[in-house]
Amino acid sequence: MSKYILLASLISTPIVANEIAFTPTTIKIDGIAESTWDQADWHDIPYLIQGEQPSAADFSGRYKVLWDNQFLYVQAEIVDDILIDKIADPLERYWDDDALEIFIDSDASGGNHQFNHTAMAYHIALDNQAIDIAEDKSPRDFNDHLISQWKRSSTEPNHIIWEVAIRLYSNDFTDAKPLPPMPLKAGQKLGFMLAYCDNDGSDIREHFVGSHDIKPVNGDKNRGWIDAGVFGQYTLKNQ
Repeated sequence: MSKYILLASLISTPIVANEIAFTPTTIKIDGIAESTWDQADWHDIPYLIQGEQPSAADFSGRYKVLWDNQFLYVQAEIVDDILIDKIADPLERYWDDDALEIFIDSDASGGNHQFNHTAMAYHIALDNQAIDIAEDKSPRDFNDHLISQWKRSSTEPNHIIWEVAIRLYSNDFTDAKPLPPMPLKAGQKLGFMLAYCDNDGSDIREHFVGSHDIKPVNGDKNRGWIDAGVFGQYTLKNQ
């Protein structure tokens, strides 16, 4: 993967409606970039959310998104010179290990989702466990919501491909009433954002970088786990 220079904009970028292409071929989640992905466009992960802006060698990333009737598919290409998973308990300070974070709002309705499931903020660890905050304000795993796998490049060990297939759920999903996943359909609007937690060996993560520029509230850009209104707006393209 070519090296790209990560630039943080000083002015909030307007949210632009984007289309996500349909795939008639089920994607195998194995960390290998199959040809099906060629129809999807690349999007960079350039915006600093928290911490210090990393160099391109420390962290850089980009991603693609596809969909079929069952899954939203995400492929991320990540350059990370140090992979850290130091906290064994997946429910303890999961944001301070290296993690791919995927934010989903299944109907692009926005709003506060901090302690409800009108939107999801999946923190996917290096062991592929997916954690979000439950309605009782404690973390829990949502491993049944997605399939995740990543793999190192055989020629560039700092370069990994991370693939995820995500099931979407309606706003009526609750921890007490875990409804079945909803089918995806052409024309459906989604809220979507992707970020990466990068730790190089410190007690807390040094960098938190995302795909969309977030307008700060009282100087804080770490709003994705609270407010689905900061996600990008996407439409599932016709088959």
